[in-house]
Amino acid sequence: MAGAIIEFTEANFQTEVLESPEPVLVDFWAPWCGPCKMIAPIVDAVATEFSGRVRVGKLNTDNDPGVASTYSIAAIPTLLLFKNGEMVQKFVGVVKKETLTASLESNLA
Repeated sequence: MAGAIIEFTEANFQTEVLESPEPVLVDFWAPWCGPCKMIAPIVDAVATEFSGRVRVGKLNTDNDPGVASTYSIAAIPTLLLFKNGEMVQKFVGVVKKETLTASLESNLA
């Protein structure tokens, strides 16, 4: 994972995501998931571009299935955008970088 990417787990999800003062983009993924590998460079680029304004991280659904279950993650990759502790947007599958950046910009306004 890139330096700007945070590793989210069941143990730190509350403090790192739900209590974060900045918007948080969470990538739900698994090591065996081909589409997850396809979107990884996009997530890395977004993390770098929005560093200091948006927290970006990944949650391995194999290691931490409880959080995935809480948010009804039925397919991966799924990206959830949280703002003020609430989920405000959901992306399922491989999405374009432009789609993510537009969403993040609108949620920063």
